[in-house]
Amino acid sequence: MDEPRNLSAGRVLAGVALLLLMGAALSCAPRPAYRAPLPPTSSAPAPAPAPPPPPVQESVRKPYPEDSKIKEQNLPSSKGSGSARVPKEPPGAPATAGIPAQPAQQPPLPDDSSLLAKIIPGTPPQRAASLRLTEEGRKLIDAGAPGKGLLRLEQSIAIDSTNPYGYFYLAKAHHKLGRYKESLNFLDVAESRLAGEPYWLAEVHALRGENFRALGMTERAEESFSRALSINSGNRTAAEAISRPQGNPAAVQR
Repeated sequence: MDEPRNLSAGRVLAGVALLLLMGAALSCAPRPAYRAPLPPTSSAPAPAPAPPPPPVQESVRKPYPEDSKIKEQNLPSSKGSGSARVPKEPPGAPATAGIPAQPAQQPPLPDDSSLLAKIIPGTPPQRAASLRLTEEGRKLIDAGAPGKGLLRLEQSIAIDSTNPYGYFYLAKAHHKLGRYKESLNFLDVAESRLAGEPYWLAEVHALRGENFRALGMTERAEESFSRALSINSGNRTAAEAISRPQGNPAAVQR
């Protein structure tokens, strides 16, 4: 009977010893490193960023009241101030201050009316003779003898039909004789041959304006004078014709 009890008591003691050994082993075992707990995850979406502040709006100007609603007391007093104040010019300012500047006028072209100056050592004999006759015809026209001048000019064209100045003075002789349509015909020929000479081209347009005015074509005459001055601002014929008062001449049909 005692032997079984001793066996059970020994087992109990052995179990207690085993438990003590296991507790001592656990107390000597190294502890794991401490880790901070992770924040709890949430399935909710992140909040949207705040919208930008609305732009600052400029103050809206109120419309002016209608004229019928404007009261007399709301109008500024005109005593001593006038209806409108004109800014005073600073002392020493020119009298033309505030006036828009006019476009600069082209300077006059140099005088190229001398025909004898066009005769140079290399000029062909026929052209030289034609130019001399043309110069004689010009002098006769200026002296008040367009009929005699016409004869000289016809001779100059017979010698050299390419002489453009001869055609111009033929037109001038016919104009002095009152043959305005014939003068216009010779001017057309002269213009085609003087296209590269601005001084003489302005003379052609000025004489054409004189013919148009004599024929009663006032508008066409003014156009021709203006064109002559646009080419040569120093054209005396066109300048004097524009400044000359224009009556109501009857149209001449010759």
